[in-house]
Amino acid sequence: MYRLMPGGPIDSLRQEFMTGGGGDFASGGGGRDPEEVNRLIELHTGITPDVPLHIAYYQYMRDLLLYQDFGISIYYGEPVFDILFRAMPWSIFVSVYGLLLGFAVTIILGAVMAFKEGGRFDKVMTVVIIVLDSIPYYVAAIVMLATLAFGLGWFPHGGRAYSDSVPGFNAYFMQGVLHHGTLPILSGMVVGFGSGALAMRANSIRVMGSDYLRVAELRGLKDSRISIRYIGRNAVLPLYTGFMIGLSSIFSSGVIMERIFTYPGIGWYTFDALMRQDYPLLMGAFIFFTVITVACILIADLTYGFIDPRASVENKESY
Repeated sequence: MYRLMPGGPIDSLRQEFMTGGGGDFASGGGGRDPEEVNRLIELHTGITPDVPLHIAYYQYMRDLLLYQDFGISIYYGEPVFDILFRAMPWSIFVSVYGLLLGFAVTIILGAVMAFKEGGRFDKVMTVVIIVLDSIPYYVAAIVMLATLAFGLGWFPHGGRAYSDSVPGFNAYFMQGVLHHGTLPILSGMVVGFGSGALAMRANSIRVMGSDYLRVAELRGLKDSRISIRYIGRNAVLPLYTGFMIGLSSIFSSGVIMERIFTYPGIGWYTFDALMRQDYPLLMGAFIFFTVITVACILIADLTYGFIDPRASVENKESY
């Protein structure tokens, strides 16, 4: 797709190197020899500039799969894999915790609304959830940054840890990580929170009207066991696939979120590569997002039978 763009990344890189740009690897004056320019392009992208598109794709994927060679960043002058590998734990930290927190709030709130169906709490929270679900997560991120960081000064407005801390498993460094990650995590919670609570409410109401639930009540089972094992477990099943898909999409949404909070994760580097036309870094980041998305959907598909035995192949064949 990049090669098919007007001008294309190869032409853009050739022009960049010919004029003496391209970071540390292309420093020097203009008027560089064309063979040297082609060598620099191949060094950064792993693609021979003059080969056909299908061969260039084969070369890129071969280096990617066999040698984990994503190329070299034009701006940073480092291997793309090293840049993304260093940034990946930070993105996973804020994204996964944000989604898990939002998913937990969704389940609890939806269950409480179902048990208080038709009451004041149910009606008020339905309106609140609809309003919150219509607000984009980046708007919530900007509001939190403006009020909690710049306005009240409770949280830092950039970075991943205290600048004077020593990275490692020490209390001061971990405190800085939590302090800097609080607002990005809350922003991620907005992504995982919203219409899922209404879905949990609807599923819980549907389950509460099932015949097997009446049988469980007649057996004299405790209300806590009925609520957790019979209502909660069955009501949360339809949300599992949505949770896994949300886990994959939250990394791509981190592109804007990490830029807002100046949080150098994979999303931050992706946006930075886009603005600087750092094609090797941009392609590597998009490949990371693609692999995460496909992996999460595949895991959801393979594990749903374990979560819900009714969806297993064996049970379908028995019918």
